[in-house]
Amino acid sequence: MASIKDVVKFFVFLAGGLTAIIVGAFMIRGTMHMWDNSEDNKEEEEGEEGEGR
Repeated sequence: MASIKDVVKFFVFLAGGLTAIIVGAFMIRGTMHMWDNSEDNKEEEEGEEGEGR
């Protein structure tokens, strides 16, 4: 039977993995948001109409 330490290590591994996935998702979301804003700013500087957002 697995010892308590093994079970705790497994749960710590799961918690760390979920934390990494969540943080990575927010980092990707923020990067995409910055890219969208940089494209909008270029359109405004060139005098083109936006997409109505």
